[in-house]
Order: sequence, then C-alpha cells, then structure tokens
Amino acid sequence: MQTARVLFWPLVILSFVAYYRGHQLPGGGFIGGLLAAAAFVLIALGEGTAAGRKRLVLATPTWVAIGLLLAGSAALAGMFTRGVFFAPLWLEPIALPGLGSLHLGSPMLFDAGVYLVVVGFTSEALFRWLEESE
Repeated sequence: MQTARVLFWPLVILSFVAYYRGHQLPGGGFIGGLLAAAAFVLIALGEGTAAGRKRLVLATPTWVAIGLLLAGSAALAGMFTRGVFFAPLWLEPIALPGLGSLHLGSPMLFDAGVYLVVVGFTSEALFRWLEESE
C-alpha cells in the first residue's frame, strides 16, 4: 500500500514526460497513457479498485469520451483550416527560460486524446479484471 502511494506521482509525471517527448523521440500519447494507467492500477492493487477509481476523479468512460473528442478535434482542425484531414497546425514556439521552447500544435492535441483514451480504457479493463479476481 505504501509503495503504491510513493510511486503514484512519479509514474504520473513520467507519463507526462513520455507524452511530451513523443513528438521528437519515441513515446507519445499511447505509452504515456499506459504509464498513467499503471499508476492508477497500482493504487487499485494496494488499496482496492474503489481507491483506484476514486483517484481517477472522472469515470473511465468519461476519460475515453474526452480523449476521442480531443483526437477527433485535432484531426478535423486541419480539414477546416487547410482542407486536409489531419493536417498539422502549429502555434509559434513558446520560449521557456532554462528549458528550451514549448511547441504546441494539433499533433499534440491528438496525442492528448490518445493519452486519455488509453488511460480510461486500460484502467477500466484492469479494474474489472481485479474486481473479478477478488
């Protein structure tokens, strides 16, 4: 139980690092979502599935729905602005002192959608599996 609490936030932070890094190097929304889901499932293993679900704040279908909405919006954004489905749209990079620059665009929005879908789906699947084995 203590290990789950200690590892929860490092896993969530690592999931965000994997999500953001995926635009330049391997990683992205899928692996970031798996890492985040692992954090919630770790809580469920240590404290029960009710505690894991409570940490998610929103119900797992809500995570999936929001993720699909974000991913779909990112795909359609290029169609409405450039006439091409999935055309990438980028904002001007934001300079972060000591950290470099932050690049924001529709591919990042798509990956955020993938991240949320993976967190919701994977968490729900593993929560159900844990509930059946109890």
